[in-house]
Amino acid sequence: MKMDAKNQTSVIHFILLGLSDHSGHQTVLFILFLVMYLVGLLSNSSIMTAIISDSRLHTPMYFFIGNLSLVDITIMTVIVPQLIINSISQRKTIFFSHCITQLYFFVAMSSTNLLLLWTMAFDRYVAICNPLHYLTVIDRRVMDKKVCSQLVTGSWVVGLLNSLLHSMMTARLSFCASNLIESFFCDIPPLLKLSCSDTSVNELLILTESMSIVLVSVISIVVSYARIIMSILSINSSVGRHKALNTCSSHLIVVSVYYGTILFTYIRPTSSYSLEKDKVVSGMYTIVTPMLNPFIYSLRNDQMKQALRKAIGRCLYAHNN
Repeated sequence: MKMDAKNQTSVIHFILLGLSDHSGHQTVLFILFLVMYLVGLLSNSSIMTAIISDSRLHTPMYFFIGNLSLVDITIMTVIVPQLIINSISQRKTIFFSHCITQLYFFVAMSSTNLLLLWTMAFDRYVAICNPLHYLTVIDRRVMDKKVCSQLVTGSWVVGLLNSLLHSMMTARLSFCASNLIESFFCDIPPLLKLSCSDTSVNELLILTESMSIVLVSVISIVVSYARIIMSILSINSSVGRHKALNTCSSHLIVVSVYYGTILFTYIRPTSSYSLEKDKVVSGMYTIVTPMLNPFIYSLRNDQMKQALRKAIGRCLYAHNN
């Protein structure tokens, strides 16, 4: 039951309780998050540099991977620096306006990430199930760039507009009973839990919007991969099957982790939220997954590894000269 917000004093700032309130853990968390942030920043930047500088990687798949790296950098930059500061600070405050801003960029990047992963599934489906058509499209560079740009632009626009709606709906709520956020960043579930307003409209929006975007994407990806697996099994050559599996396995791993955590976090009523467990899950898709994505894509891809070695070699040569 939500409290009546009437005659209550609205909060002007929140206190982020973080992942742990044990004073002995703060130094360890500071070092851990700083290292993870730097690794994620460096690895994703390296992926983007390799894709831009190597003409062999100017294909739809790598164009999508480059945009995913940009999204991962943005998500980590929106969340982790504040987390690092709070891990060594006595005052773990964030102003209301800053909190809504952080919420906006986080939801925008998360939505864009989901849509980019969906477009990548479509790209893998066409490449494996309709290889002749795919090669024809790739040969027509102008058409290829135009279609890819439209898909990526659409993902970004939908993500930004979707986040604007959620941010506006959250900003209209009253927060008068407490200003303690049971999380390490401003996310929708802990804010709804904290609000003393009626959040039923917000919950309905999350459920309907999540089902329309996330579930439709999940169903499309499952159908695409069912067709992909059938096509792979029909390949006579074991080398060809291995190559086809290797082409889509990295994407399938990232999709499984990211969509799984998003489904667990958002597609359920607030009454079933366990904020302690949700902190761990939130850490997966805001810190761990963005940091690991470049390694998942590069370690299983010979072209990417070669491009990274070339990019590193050029950087070392430029530095020595």
